Amino acid sequence: MPSDSDFAIRVEDLSIRYRTTYETNATLMGALRKVGRGERSEKRRKVRVVEAVKDVSFDVTHGTVLGIVGSNGAGKSTLMRALAGILPPTEGRITVQGRVSTLLALGVGFNGFLMDEIASKYDHITEFAELGDFIDMPMRTYSSGMYGRLAFAVSVNMDPDILLIDEALSAGDAKFKEKSSAKMKELCAQARTIVVVSHALGTIQELCSDAIWMNKGELIERGTPQDITASYLRYLKVGESAITMEDV
Repeated sequence: MPSDSDFAIRVEDLSIRYRTTYETNATLMGALRKVGRGERSEKRRKVRVVEAVKDVSFDVTHGTVLGIVGSNGAGKSTLMRALAGILPPTEGRITVQGRVSTLLALGVGFNGFLMDEIASKYDHITEFAELGDFIDMPMRTYSSGMYGRLAFAVSVNMDPDILLIDEALSAGDAKFKEKSSAKMKELCAQARTIVVVSHALGTIQELCSDAIWMNKGELIERGTPQDITASYLRYLKVGESAITMEDV
């Protein structure tokens, strides 16, 4: 039986809830009556409690490449932010053992590192990002693709024990995507622990050694990448094709 030291990540009974507010118009009939009287329709502010993750538990052993699949709103990104220490659990516990690098959204790859750490890897980062003269330009002048390439270059070149990636493998053009894929395979071969969220099921099958499927905040199934993507496609009622394997 594996000991605690065998686990890079341990998630125990994790639940995450948060409150969000939104504006809504009054009833349709009331709004129409106000318009008829030349009055402005009132907006009401409501509070909604979102249960983003519900009682999720799983372990990730060192050297595992775990893929996470699921529809929009499944709780994947919330889970990843919790693993990164950005979101605190409402209930349950997360234990992470090792140096973590994150690439969860545009620019998040820069978080968690000291400037001298990034400076020590400057040559590797700039060479990988291939931004040319733009590397010395203000970052506000970067396109989203350039920003994403730089963030990816920072994250994968910081020698992480654990790498968390959320929908960030598609930054850049075809050449850079090929380079990113090669770098990911290199990290996998080095027995790094990697957690990948992606709608590209082909990527999950190619890179990952394990996978989980989440839906509406719950962990539905865990297994091989092939089994999990097949279950997910059956749930979506779509077949396996070049389109569905690229983005579902």
